[in-house]
Amino acid sequence: MEQIKDTFYRPLRDLRISVIDRCNFRCTYCMPAEIFGDDYPFMPESELLSFDEIFSLAESFTALGVEKIRITGGEPLLRKNLSRLISRLSSLDGIHDIGLTTNGVFLVKQAKELKRSGLHRVNVSLDAINEDIFKQMNGRNMQPDAVLNGIDAAIDVGLQVKVNMVVKRGVNDCEIRPMAEYCKNKGVTLRFIEYMDVGQTNGWNFSEVVTKKEIYDQLTEIAPLIPVEKAYFGEVANRYRYSGSDVETGFISSVSDTFCSSCTRARVSADGKLYTCLFAEKGHDLRSLLRDGCSKGSMEKYLTSIWNQRSDRYSEERTEETVRNRKKIEMSYIGG
Repeated sequence: MEQIKDTFYRPLRDLRISVIDRCNFRCTYCMPAEIFGDDYPFMPESELLSFDEIFSLAESFTALGVEKIRITGGEPLLRKNLSRLISRLSSLDGIHDIGLTTNGVFLVKQAKELKRSGLHRVNVSLDAINEDIFKQMNGRNMQPDAVLNGIDAAIDVGLQVKVNMVVKRGVNDCEIRPMAEYCKNKGVTLRFIEYMDVGQTNGWNFSEVVTKKEIYDQLTEIAPLIPVEKAYFGEVANRYRYSGSDVETGFISSVSDTFCSSCTRARVSADGKLYTCLFAEKGHDLRSLLRDGCSKGSMEKYLTSIWNQRSDRYSEERTEETVRNRKKIEMSYIGG
């Protein structure tokens, strides 16, 4: 089938599937503890897409040109028997890459089985290696060693590992260089993510954003940075290699250097809603269609019609007014 494109001629190539809305962390930029307290009403299991339903959707998306799947959450490793789903997804013709975004804590126990099931790579969220700062960021007094041990476990079983660090001014920006040096010495790619105005609860303010340029300038104190060409259309990270090393670092700069023009991502929430942008206000209910017996052909036609009408480019249009008034879906619900 010819690859479908949206109103800006962006193809559909990447699918992010959230498998659960729960998380064992309470990171301030994603799931702040004062909002997501002990009595927060997370989804009951009956509302989550089953593995059969997820596989059926993945089949349809693959038929329309999706080549890469990323499993997200919440914390996806809280979903029971996740390796079974990954094993099924890895059998799909046309899927060249299956990744997972995690806080890393459960990798010590699960990395080996995940690799065996067909998982290619993990992106591990780690916002500091200083104990006090990391506890402040994760909202659960979790020690950085819990994540670092997970990273080691993933490396040991042969998973490709990248570390994601969200940088927030006045909180963990002092950790930029220590994190960079740790990952460089480890031989692991570290990607710095500008603090974004995703959702309604993280209290985002532009004054707390540490821009790509500011971080770049700090990294050049470690070693000169050599630009690396993008590996494919739609790659969101600006990649660099440390001079004299094969180790890369990168930047995901949705605020200061947007990448909407090449975005090829669709997102499906844990309860089966399709979102065509990380900053979307509304989704399209796929779960109801599945449970009403929608055929594969009909689902593909519906997905095609949604993507053909897609015109999202929020980061390029971001203003103080849109930040203040747009009712965006929470990152913990839609997946990063």
